Amino acid sequence: MERLWDGGRVAIREIQETLPEPRPAYTTVQTMVYRLERKGAVRRVRKIGNAHIFEAVVSRNAAQRRLLDHVLGLFGGRIHPVMAHWAESGHITEQDLEEAEALLHGLAAKRGKKPARPGSRKGEKP
Repeated sequence: MERLWDGGRVAIREIQETLPEPRPAYTTVQTMVYRLERKGAVRRVRKIGNAHIFEAVVSRNAAQRRLLDHVLGLFGGRIHPVMAHWAESGHITEQDLEEAEALLHGLAAKRGKKPARPGSRKGEKP
């Protein structure tokens, strides 16, 4: 998908050639692209000789959102276990947390609500 998002319209051979060594066989890449096509993530836009040209139907942002929603579903919709793992593994930084907090404050302001303070829960008094 990365190759399709970055390169627009591409042939299967072009996708295969951008993969790191050892590259999967052409037929393996072809199978993956055909499966993505059946799922509606890519589509054939034209044919040049024997080569079919494909493009992404699903945007990178939409795919990321769908994947993250799926991952959160595995945790019962709770983000805390995911955030705790990222923090413990070093995959989330203070800057990431500050940016997330700023985003939450911005979204709350748009909705006309005050964001919850860290550690507080609905119905609890400070």
